[in-house]
Amino acid sequence: MPQYRYQARNGTGGVEDGALAAVDAATAAAMLRGKGLHVMQLAPAVGGSGLRNLSSVLNWSSGPSKKDILDFTTQLAVMIRAGISIRQALDGISEQTTNAKFKSILQEIKADIESGRQFSEAISRHPKLFGPLYISMVRASEMSGAFARMLDRIAAYLQQELETRKMVVGASIYPGIIATMAIGVTVFLLTFVLPRFAGVFEGKEEALPGPTRFLMSVSDFMVQSWWVILIAAAGLIAGFLVFIRTDLGGFWWDRLKLSMPIARRMFRALYISRSLHTMGELLNAGVPMLDTLAITGDISGNRLFRRMWRNVHSSVRQGRKIQSQLGKSSLLPRSVVQMVAAGEDSGKLGEVLDEVSDYYHRLLRDAIKSVTSMIEPLMIVIMGSVVGFIAMAIILPIFKMSSLVTN
Repeated sequence: MPQYRYQARNGTGGVEDGALAAVDAATAAAMLRGKGLHVMQLAPAVGGSGLRNLSSVLNWSSGPSKKDILDFTTQLAVMIRAGISIRQALDGISEQTTNAKFKSILQEIKADIESGRQFSEAISRHPKLFGPLYISMVRASEMSGAFARMLDRIAAYLQQELETRKMVVGASIYPGIIATMAIGVTVFLLTFVLPRFAGVFEGKEEALPGPTRFLMSVSDFMVQSWWVILIAAAGLIAGFLVFIRTDLGGFWWDRLKLSMPIARRMFRALYISRSLHTMGELLNAGVPMLDTLAITGDISGNRLFRRMWRNVHSSVRQGRKIQSQLGKSSLLPRSVVQMVAAGEDSGKLGEVLDEVSDYYHRLLRDAIKSVTSMIEPLMIVIMGSVVGFIAMAIILPIFKMSSLVTN
């Protein structure tokens, strides 16, 4: 059963701190009221103070992560449902926050609320941290009066986004390890192993096979001018990162991800799932359609998809239906456009988008497994081919010279 830490005021005016086990926060709050206590703070119990202090030191210079925002949203929903005021909830959550910068931001939000601002207005002063989707859904909940339930929806959205990111990052870890090993083994063979054979081949360069002469030239260059290689590699990486941050480079890179032979299915499923999930959540939260389309484009994560959703936004602003512009794009399958059209005509677009985004989330999971299963043997074959070529270039002249001696 979950543990909840609380701070409550008793009948004599004193403040009591403690912990209790309850099914949920509402039950915990009811138990405390049954004891004649006035609940001031209530939150799920976390680790010990020593670990919190150590984590606070380690996180002093780092900004809040997506996980911090998810934990904050979940705790805030629990405390609001338990009947705790938002000011007290923010105060209690900030005391338990291990990230110093996030603690400071929560205190700023609390101060804004105490000065009369709404919660949506207070968090909108930190757009990089909360984002347009978070702010819009909170603003919609303040108008509808379903704040706690909306926080639960936001937390569920953030949780799925974190899981999606973990899946994509996890799929790239193994290929990255294999590629690093391949590069490391190649560098080791060319800079440490092959030079040991240089003395054996000295004076017989003309009789060496072409692959051996080529690798010996590469080996000499790497040993003597390794600093040139490092500078060139760093320059290429830095140049590539700068290039893809430009509009031209960004469009090229995003288009490349959607056309890669192995990974395009995974990336397409990722962007479709993210776009439709975002759009569905916003519509179900009561956010206006034009705001929904603008936010969906910004959160899609791909410039081509962002341009598509902006075109849809312009079309809808002119009085046309969503389906009319989506049908002109090749980024979405015809089946998705047809389901969007059906949802738009029936007035159940939010429900349809939820179902389609769930389907593409499952498709993304399968695509990641498929990409991983294809990349693993491919990387092994490439690594084996490189190492085999180097070994052949070393062994072949030895066999050739030994055959000349025996003859």
